[in-house]
Amino acid sequence: MHTFAEPYLLHDLILASAHRSPKSAALGSGQFALDYGGLNDLVEGFSRALLALEIARGERVGIYLEKRHETVVASFGAAAAGAIFVPMNPLLKPEQVGFIAQDCGVRVLVTSPDRYVQLKDTLQACPELRHVVLTEKASEHPGTLDWSELLASPARAGHRIIDTDIVSILYTSGSTGRPKGVVLSHRNMVAGAKSVASYLGNHAGDTLLAALPLSFDAGFSQLTTAFHVGARVVLLNYLLPRDVLKAMEREKVTGLTAVPPLYIQLTQAGEWPAGIQEHLRYFANTGGRMPRETLDQLRQRVPRAKPFLMYGLTEAFRSTYLPPEEVDRRPDSIGKAIPNAEILVLRDDGSECAPGEVGELVHRGALVGQGYWGDAEKTSERYKLLPAHITARLGGALQLPEYAVFSGDNVRKDEEGFLYFVGRRDEMIKTSGYRVSPTEVEEVLYASQLVGECAAFGMDDAQLGHRIHVIATPVGEALDTAALLAYCKQHMPAYMVPHQIEERSGPLPRNPNGKIDRSGLKKALEAQA
Repeated sequence: MHTFAEPYLLHDLILASAHRSPKSAALGSGQFALDYGGLNDLVEGFSRALLALEIARGERVGIYLEKRHETVVASFGAAAAGAIFVPMNPLLKPEQVGFIAQDCGVRVLVTSPDRYVQLKDTLQACPELRHVVLTEKASEHPGTLDWSELLASPARAGHRIIDTDIVSILYTSGSTGRPKGVVLSHRNMVAGAKSVASYLGNHAGDTLLAALPLSFDAGFSQLTTAFHVGARVVLLNYLLPRDVLKAMEREKVTGLTAVPPLYIQLTQAGEWPAGIQEHLRYFANTGGRMPRETLDQLRQRVPRAKPFLMYGLTEAFRSTYLPPEEVDRRPDSIGKAIPNAEILVLRDDGSECAPGEVGELVHRGALVGQGYWGDAEKTSERYKLLPAHITARLGGALQLPEYAVFSGDNVRKDEEGFLYFVGRRDEMIKTSGYRVSPTEVEEVLYASQLVGECAAFGMDDAQLGHRIHVIATPVGEALDTAALLAYCKQHMPAYMVPHQIEERSGPLPRNPNGKIDRSGLKKALEAQA
């Protein structure tokens, strides 16, 4: 085992912690637990397995599993072998898995026997796939390889790897079309781990609950931030919000990161176990604005836990956070740039917006990804050179051109530099001459405490441009639409009041990353019309 002052490759995060404290708890998954020494041995074993299969540097390794230790080992083991790991959300259907496997030319697929049975026909259309590795029972499925046997492969010379090499492709949810593969380097992921761990104050005594999908940038970040500091991660595959609460109490979780829909469900899940408050040090929000009402309820339930309101995009891993001490002063803010990142707010012509002016959030720095796999056109739309006057202002004698990621999100910055999310550019509602953010409408609906979940969007209207349509679930047995409309009229300007509120029972549909699928709901309604 070699030593180094600072990890610069993704798998070095585990190796460094294993060198410092090999017996410290690293990973928990049900009854299965691994310390850092054991986890590193498995990562090295899977790396040897890929090299034995003659996987070349930069070839893709697909991982189609729920959250379990093999998912983690395959991800970091592929990185150690110089390959590119492609985590696939376990909620995806076979045809979606097949699309990803074909799109990026997956050479090795790691999955379970049950999932393989569902995939067999689809995989016939993946010509570049050479090996399927099953977590168990490979002998019952001819042509597949056994996980345990592969990990016993002998050592052999590996590929040279540097930190600008591609390490992963994370596919976005594809709510506006086919999924796009966001390409990330070792440097992107390691820089992200160091930055996030620094402002969350993560340390070796932490236990982080991995409740989000590991195919989601914020979900995988639970692994990288924990491994960077030698903390413990608990993998959780849950069915109900109560399962999350029980795990938080049982595992003595100190840090939870989730998306707003899960936090809404947790606040509606009844009384929380008392043990949660004894250990939870922070809760962090990502994937959309936290409704004010939900934030207030969370702070009442765990008053000693620090709230971190974050903003990120897969194309740059993480961009901003609001320090807990600022939450009371500006609870609607997404904060400022995380360490080692710079956030700009630009007009369409590339000039910088004045305080209070709405513009596009643009992220520059070490966390900016490498583009979209195999799609130069979409890459050029999102990853662009910064305007010359911006690079000139940033200094440097050479003033070399620099790529940044243009988020497609509208934000504004106040006089003190704090940012506020306004809305997705492609989801902005244009009604009666006004531009309305759907999240702005949803914020008022949640504050009414009359809805369980909701989604607002604009439907085409010949006179208004868009009319505002809302789909909502009730808190109790039925939605009091009249009371909700009355509340909206009291708390919104007239142009923001929904023209129609439609009741739905049960949870609203999610995209694979756990966010309410606003775009999908709108498309379904348009199809009906």
